[in-house]
Amino acid sequence: MNLPLDNLNDDQLIAQTIAGEQEAFGQLIRKYQPRLYNAMVHFLRNPAEAEDVVQDAFVLALTKLESFKGNSQFYTWLYRIAHNAAISKLRKKRPTMSLDYGTGEEQSPGFAIPDDGERPGERMEKDEQIQCLMDAMERLSDEHRSILILREMEGMDYEAIAGVLQLPVGTVRSRLHRARSCLREMMETIENAS
Repeated sequence: MNLPLDNLNDDQLIAQTIAGEQEAFGQLIRKYQPRLYNAMVHFLRNPAEAEDVVQDAFVLALTKLESFKGNSQFYTWLYRIAHNAAISKLRKKRPTMSLDYGTGEEQSPGFAIPDDGERPGERMEKDEQIQCLMDAMERLSDEHRSILILREMEGMDYEAIAGVLQLPVGTVRSRLHRARSCLREMMETIENAS
């Protein structure tokens, strides 16, 4: 009974990959690469480095796939691998971190300000708010930035975040509260300075 790969769930694709069906893992890559890449671009603030981290995460996931126990969703496990690789990359690179969030066709920060038919001047105000948000996110600690990305950009619930960061749910809630408070304070400081 060979079902088309598009009709298989993650557990079935994992089982087929372990059994030697390489195209099953290709299906997992096609399913999760865009989402994982977008998360890593937001976290690393560098598209080229995000691409490297995502590629490394998929390679490591393939080599360690038999150790995936299924206690969490596959994406949560994969995100944890990528997150660890990104943290390692940031630690090595710390003195020369980029302030560039990308231009052109790349995604803008996930904290979008809703567009509801703007009048003249509103676009400029929204652009200033987005820049203020980007500046404030840049100033956050890696710990605060990563938890905000997981919750606000990735839309993960507290339990999934706890799984990715290997923390108790209560710690996730308190860190998220502190991260939001820090972000709010930094945005106010930036707005008052300009």
